[in-house]
Amino acid sequence: MAVDELDTRILRLLMEQPRTSVREYARILGVARGTLQARLDRLERDGVITGTGPVLSPAALGHPVLAFVHIEVTQGHLDDVGDALAAVPEIVEAFSITGGGDLLTRVVARDNAHLEDVIQKLISLPGVVRTRTEVALRERVQHRLLPLVESIGRAART
Repeated sequence: MAVDELDTRILRLLMEQPRTSVREYARILGVARGTLQARLDRLERDGVITGTGPVLSPAALGHPVLAFVHIEVTQGHLDDVGDALAAVPEIVEAFSITGGGDLLTRVVARDNAHLEDVIQKLISLPGVVRTRTEVALRERVQHRLLPLVESIGRAART
């Protein structure tokens, strides 16, 4: 799906001012409301915009410990383990990966003892061979997409 300069301007506004109305976005961008709505619908349909809800802080929800857990899985059980991971509420993301391990999960916990309990739960899942955990000390770059959107916008202008 090609994203043009207007699309990137729309995406930037959505990220910078998420609570603004469609009418106000159209006014800011100098386009008709119908044009803006059609663009938003297309961006959602094409999977560029995947959600509109609030971004929540696990730390503010009482889970300040962040760890990345690599999981090695018995051959042929990747889907089963992946399905089982979805039932663990402290796992906020999980990816199939190459390299050391088969899955990489992002895990949040109340404290280190709770993290250990979550890891023990993961180790006990059928198909899990071993885990390796790395605890995050401090976030250096927050999750962001605006620099990517801006880069795409610059490329669309050329």
